[in-house]
Amino acid sequence: MKIDATLTNDLAATPAGAARIEKEGYAGIWVGETRHDPFLQTLQAANATSTASVGTSIAIAFARTPMTLAYLGYDLAQYSEGRFILGLGSQIKPHIEKRFSMTWSPPAARMRELVLATRAIWDAWQNDTKLAFRGDFYTHTLMTPFFAPEPHSYGPPPVYLAGVGEGMTEVAGEVADGFFVHPFSTKKYLQEVTLPALLRGRAKAGKADLDGFAIAGPSFVTVGRTEEELAAAVFGTKKQIAFYASTPAYKGVLDVHGWGDLQPELTDLSKRGEWDGMADLITDEILHTFSVVGAPEEVGKGLVAKSGAIYTRTAFYDTWNADPAVWPLLLDAIR
Repeated sequence: MKIDATLTNDLAATPAGAARIEKEGYAGIWVGETRHDPFLQTLQAANATSTASVGTSIAIAFARTPMTLAYLGYDLAQYSEGRFILGLGSQIKPHIEKRFSMTWSPPAARMRELVLATRAIWDAWQNDTKLAFRGDFYTHTLMTPFFAPEPHSYGPPPVYLAGVGEGMTEVAGEVADGFFVHPFSTKKYLQEVTLPALLRGRAKAGKADLDGFAIAGPSFVTVGRTEEELAAAVFGTKKQIAFYASTPAYKGVLDVHGWGDLQPELTDLSKRGEWDGMADLITDEILHTFSVVGAPEEVGKGLVAKSGAIYTRTAFYDTWNADPAVWPLLLDAIR
């Protein structure tokens, strides 16, 4: 299991932050899409490093087209000398329609077609095949030499997809090279829902297992060197778990554990803006199901035991603005 790190939204700190992450021994660097364009920040990170992988976790797929994603991914693969990973997610309907002014449609089917279309474009560039992709959502049939990048030795980047529900997870197994596990997942949910869905997708692609397929994603870690630090970490993690649990799309994770009735109660509190009160509904049992809790050495061992047999790479999910000095201790404990 590789241990990655995530860059902050501070654009000015990106080059130094990426260089520090690589120097500290992390295997990969991820950039999410929230307040800034993730591809520009990924380019900065690639230019500041030489060995760590760099990727988007995630870029919002439905805010773009297969052609725009193809250009971005192909160029970043070359800029990074093969270290770039194109991580994509769907976002939810209100954001796609009201924030990006794009069309919403069944997300799993659309994502499947978007990835296949992007790969068809890459194949046209890399292998000089005729571009003739026709689907229900996307059509790409025009590519002239003037607009086609030259083939390069690194080729197209791997594609990871993010998801929670079975439909999107199955699509990832079929058309992607890896899957981002949402942090709001448990070992039981992974074993009973996520892995079977990925295997069904792999079977559609003619593959019998998950060999060569990456399973990645941030892991809740609740770490403290003192009682005060641990108390702050516990509250921060419970608050974040409550936030995710209030979202109807994630109710399936709670249902696996028999906690589904908690979701509407949390949703009601969120609508009233009672964010701190939501954390009070997250019991210690729920906390320990979603997160590994304790001192750095305890959490290091616990994370390996919980995730090491499933994840191929993970990152620490900081939900309480921990002292940065905690993370090297945790990384050493995992090693």
